[in-house]
Amino acid sequence: MLLKNFYKIISLENTADSKYKAVILINEDHDVFKGHFPGNPIMPGVCMMQIIKELTEQITGSSLFMQSLSNVKFMALINPFQTPELLLELDVTITEDNLVKVKNVSYFDETIALKLSSVYRKV
Repeated sequence: MLLKNFYKIISLENTADSKYKAVILINEDHDVFKGHFPGNPIMPGVCMMQIIKELTEQITGSSLFMQSLSNVKFMALINPFQTPELLLELDVTITEDNLVKVKNVSYFDETIALKLSSVYRKV
């Protein structure tokens, strides 16, 4: 975990061939939220991207390097005090040339917070 104690994985399960669901709990007391933003904590987008990468590393059992992102859509602000529990749906496929492609949708409650597609290279 790049940011120590930033989040805790509550569950990570394989729901179909390449599909996974993860439930995580964000640590609202983490120092990140003291600066982003004081009095109005919001999950930094780069932290969400890092969480997706780390979950994908756990799923694939490989260290990964982000090669590209596409279709990144931040749809709602995540306030860790109001909605600390997030659901992430991941569709993870490994290509013939050993790249890891991920399609993600992240939710809090019934609200979509983030959609993105990313490609990682194994390192």
